[in-house]
Formats: sequence, C-alpha cells, structure tokens
Amino acid sequence: MKKKIFVTRKLLKENEEKLKELFDAKLNLNDQIYTAKEIIGGSKDFDGILSSVTDPINSDTISKLSSSIKIIANGAVGFGNIDIKAAKEKGITITNTPDVLTDATADIQILLLLGASRKAYEGRIAAETQSWKWSWDFLLGKQMSNKRLGILGMGRIGRAVAKRAKAFGMEIHYHNRSKLSAELEDGAIYHDNIKDLFAKSEFLSINCPATPETKNIINKNTLSYLKENTVVGNAARGDVVDDDAMVEALKNGTVFAYGLDVYNGEPKIHPEYLKLKNIFLLPHLGSATKRTRWDMAYRATKNLEDFFSGKKPKDQVN
Repeated sequence: MKKKIFVTRKLLKENEEKLKELFDAKLNLNDQIYTAKEIIGGSKDFDGILSSVTDPINSDTISKLSSSIKIIANGAVGFGNIDIKAAKEKGITITNTPDVLTDATADIQILLLLGASRKAYEGRIAAETQSWKWSWDFLLGKQMSNKRLGILGMGRIGRAVAKRAKAFGMEIHYHNRSKLSAELEDGAIYHDNIKDLFAKSEFLSINCPATPETKNIINKNTLSYLKENTVVGNAARGDVVDDDAMVEALKNGTVFAYGLDVYNGEPKIHPEYLKLKNIFLLPHLGSATKRTRWDMAYRATKNLEDFFSGKKPKDQVN
C-alpha cells in the first residue's frame, strides 16, 4: 500500500505526477495557503507532509499533528518555518532541499545589489511616467565594479555570490561561523567578527540562515558598524533584519540603498519601506526559475521516497 502524503502547495505538473506515481498524494490543486489548523486537520492519518516555506509549522502545530506523521519534507533550503526541536522530540524527521537553489538565489542577490545601487526603482518610475530627461546628475547611483563586497554567511549561496561578484572585480570579505578552507575561500578575506566585516564593506550581501542566533542580526547596533552609504542586499530571510533599524539607516544615509527579496511576515512588507525611494523590492523570487522549482520538488520527493524505503534521507536536518 502506498504511503499517504499531504502536499501543502501546488507543485509543477511533472512533480505532481511523480508524487502520485510513488505515493497516495493529496495535492493542493488550488494552491491555497493553509493555516496551521488546516495543516493539522488536512494531514490527519497521513504518513508524511511535503511542505513549503510558507507553512507555519511551529511547536504548537507539531504537537497537534497526527501521530501517523513520520516525516516533513520541506521544499526549501531553509527550514525556519519548522520547529526542528519539537519535531525531533515527537520523532518526526525533517528534510530540506539544499544545493538546488544555490545558483538561482545567487543570481537574485546580484540583481538586488545592482538594482539598489543603480536606483532601479526610481528609474522605473521615471520611465513609466515619461517624466525624465537626461542630465549630468540624473539618478546617480553607486558602481559595483572594483568595490569591497562583504558577505555575511559564506555557505553555498554566499560562495556563489562571491564567484559572481569577482566578475565585477570586487574584493571579497566574509564572516562565517568558522573560517573556510583556502580552497573554499578562493581568495576571500575572513573576518572573525561582524564589526570588522561591516566596517570594510562598501556592499553587503546577507546570506546567513534564519536561526534563533541570527534573528535581527542586522540591527541598530550592527548597522552602526557600516561605512556611510553602504549598499545592502538580502536574499536570505526577512527575520535576520530589524526592519525599523534598517528604515532608520536608509533615512540617515548609513545605508545608501537596500535590495530585498525576503520579508518579515511576508507577503506583508514593512510599510515604511514602501515610502522610500532608495529601496529595491522583489516578491521572494530567489528560487523562481522553472528548473530550480522542479529540482526542489524532486529533491523533496526523493527524501520522502528514501525515508519510506528505509534509507536515511540525504537532506535530513534533525
């Protein structure tokens, strides 16, 4: 008998067909965003859940899940939406989908830095309203080439950002939980604390994971370490940034411009961001290529398949 899998979001057609081939899968054909209560009720008597980063699976949700749930395969590289400790205590295996998002997300991070530094938001408004005329000082931005890029979080995505930034002739600096090997550093300069990294950075790429330790790691205090008029890009997670502190930094000139693809409580956006011109916003497009989304769902499905065949899933995180 096929194992029963509750799928929280609509997948690409090819991925849904593969799931139905392997499992008795309950699909979300209307792509409804389920509440915690709906996830609990909808997955009753199921064997596993294929979740997405939009799903609120906190300790309370996990405590109320059916005892039949043995695995939650999260279709994302991050798993901040899931209480890992509570899942482990209840005997639920959690997996994610690393590697497959690296290139797509690194591409978006470069776009965020470019869009912010070259005033893309103001440029689009001027073009759409046909209200612009060329002048020597029209929408002057900051050039990325040959500048110092600080990377906060030098994991797979951070290193992919560094690789792309080198094409701009940028000097790469980074802070990580630990210093990388010379091979992985590939010439990047390590800083063992945030203060030194931020003080060196002319552009800052936020690529750290969302954990209790990194929540609001970008705050009023750490922003004060930045050089004046630093450009910041965030394709990591919204909750690593204190939005009120960032708004203040954008207004007082500490941050020249901010490009972001992730938000606290998304799809809601801090209302002050919408009033600023030195901002470049995207609606969480980090993994939004057809190939990447296919790979994510495939990887999540493979984790489910391995688990129920008695193998340890390659991407188990607890």
